[in-house]
Amino acid sequence: MFTCFVLFISFYNAGLSDQMLKDTFRNSPEKRWIYFADTVMGGQSEGAVAFKKGSQGQYARLTGNVTTKNNGGFIQIRKRISGVDKDIAGIKLTAKGNNQIYHIFIRTSGTVLPWQYYKAEFSARNSWKKIKIPIDDFQRSSSFLSRKIRPETIKSIGLVAFGRDFSADLYISEVSFY
Repeated sequence: MFTCFVLFISFYNAGLSDQMLKDTFRNSPEKRWIYFADTVMGGQSEGAVAFKKGSQGQYARLTGNVTTKNNGGFIQIRKRISGVDKDIAGIKLTAKGNNQIYHIFIRTSGTVLPWQYYKAEFSARNSWKKIKIPIDDFQRSSSFLSRKIRPETIKSIGLVAFGRDFSADLYISEVSFY
């Protein structure tokens, strides 16, 4: 009986791990993705996330106005994750937008302070596009962080409109590792 229980838990956890590593914004994404802006630190950016269905399937749409006033400059949605395989090569996503540059922020067990992260940018054109970003392309936000990300330490991924004054309109239909 104990052996059956251990096998059940092993398969159950393996299934959960797979679900955490790929998100197509189905089945209550608002429970997995949280929106927040620089207002948590006094900034003045405003925005929102909406989870919708369209010709591409389910997607998240991040919209708003990013402003660097009062030391601000971001809006984002973030998902907590765990159980990342140490051998992943990078992050892939399917996105479209308003021909602006957006960012992916990765936080790890080593990014202790709120302003610490690893980031990579991507361009969101006005039609759906698959984008792959190698894990080695992510840049650390501080010299206090390790130069390279150890994938098994990743604890969250953020999709971010960041760093300058602009109107954000980002659609994401899939985020996963490769």
